Order: sequence, then C-alpha cells, then structure tokens
Amino acid sequence: MTDNNSFVPGRVTVLTPVFNGEKHIGRMLDSVLAQTYDDIEMILVDDGSSDGTAAAAEEYIDRFADRGYIYRIVKAPHSCAAGAINHGLPLVTGSFLMWPDSDDTLKPDSVKIKADFLLGNPDYNCVRTLMEFVYENTGEPGPPSQSEGNLDKEDLFFDVLNFKTFVGPGSYLFRSEVFFEYYPDRKIGEYDVGQNFQMLLPVLYHHKCRTIRQVMYTAYWRDGSHSQRKLDKRGEIDKCRKFQRMVDGIARAARISSPADRLRILKWKLIREYQLWKKLVYDTLNKSPDE
Repeated sequence: MTDNNSFVPGRVTVLTPVFNGEKHIGRMLDSVLAQTYDDIEMILVDDGSSDGTAAAAEEYIDRFADRGYIYRIVKAPHSCAAGAINHGLPLVTGSFLMWPDSDDTLKPDSVKIKADFLLGNPDYNCVRTLMEFVYENTGEPGPPSQSEGNLDKEDLFFDVLNFKTFVGPGSYLFRSEVFFEYYPDRKIGEYDVGQNFQMLLPVLYHHKCRTIRQVMYTAYWRDGSHSQRKLDKRGEIDKCRKFQRMVDGIARAARISSPADRLRILKWKLIREYQLWKKLVYDTLNKSPDE
C-alpha cells in the first residue's frame, strides 16, 4: 500500500473494475492508450470474471509498456463493483484519481484537460468534464440518462445525490490525497449498489468541483449491462434498502455533522422509499390477471 502522503506528483491513476467484460474491455483500454497525457497508471481489477476478461486484459501488457504507462492487472474473487474497487485502491500511486466504467471510453484529451486544470488551479481538488451517451449496437447518439444540471454550480453534493446532475465516473478527477482523507483505510463500503456515489460524494460534500464544458467521456447503452437489469418486487425493495444503508455510510465517511444536511439526507431516503412503494402499488394494481 502506498502511503497517502507519497503520491507521485502529476500522475493520474485510472482505476477500473470489470466483470465478464471480455467483449468490451479492449475498447476502454484502447481509449486509455490513446490519451495525450504522458503519466498514467492503469489499474484494472477483474472481479472474478468467468469469461475471457483476464486473457483479454493480459494482451495489453506490452502495449502499455510501449506507451510508457504503468499497467496493473488485479485478479479478485467475485463480489461487486465496490469490492473490486477496494482491491485497486491500495495500489493507487497517482496524485490524481479517476475510475471510468469498463464498458465506456475516454476521449483522447480527457485525462490531460482535467489534470492540467488541477495542476494549474491548486485551490480546486475536483474537476469534471461532460459526457455523452451512445447506443453500442449502432454507434448512434443515445438519449441522456442523466441531467447535466446547472453547469455553473460548484457545490454538487446534493445535486448528485438528488440526480440533478450527472455521475459519469470517467468524467471526474480528484486529488488522491483529498479522496483518501475520507477513506484512510483505502476501502469504500461494499454494497452492490452506488459505488459511484461512494467515490464521489464525500469529496463533493467538502470541495467545490469545476465543470469544463467539453464532452470527454462516452457511456454506452449496452444490452445486458448491470444497470439495465429489470428487478422484481423483492429486488426493488432490496435495492432501496441497500441505497439507504449506502447513503448512511457516505454520511459517516464524509463526517457530515450539520443537522440541516443530515435532515436533507433523511428526506432523500424517505422520498426514495415513498417513490418505491408508490411504484410497487401502481404495478400491482395494473398487473394483468395472467401475470
């Protein structure tokens, strides 16, 4: 484990968890290799894949070496995205950290634009660029699944929590030293929901985040992805409970003590519960007799 005070200045760590990503992981790795920034550490955590993900990742070892990038492949037992991230966090050596999804891609200047901003603006600890959505099977632009929100705002904690602005994990870049202030053990909570919230929200609660209005991250609409799975009633309830526990964990990690802010978080939890039960009642009342 690297000491939190010994990050390599200027280095950007790209940490990506992947599960059964044999068909798409090359696309992400190609986009990292195409970056115009010269000091990158790529940490790829294979979350116990049962397909050819590991072999596909190993095919890139020489290519990363030729590019002059550090490339670490971590093979972990299957758990969840948060668990996979936890296998990579102890290895982070870059002074900047980002964690794009394994089935998405970075534009060539994605890392450089964000890193240059933080290098030139020491009063900022977080920066983000815009994202786009593309249908994987056609390459055509897809409808945004997340609002851009008010791009002038820099206090984004509650905007992200309330889905008023986008999460896009490959859109954000943090100072690693600041991120690990909230996770000194280099471990986030291992829920199988909301890993991006856990990565983002503690930093966003305490630090302003500038938005650079350039599209530098592509998220793909992909059939069979984890985020597009349809849940039954029990699954919906379980997911809601996990989100509630996850948000409580974020509040602890971020050391949120303001009574007003804690009340806003409680309100968020109650609204999500109300929306869930309203949906379940509607689905039940409108269920056909044959179902």
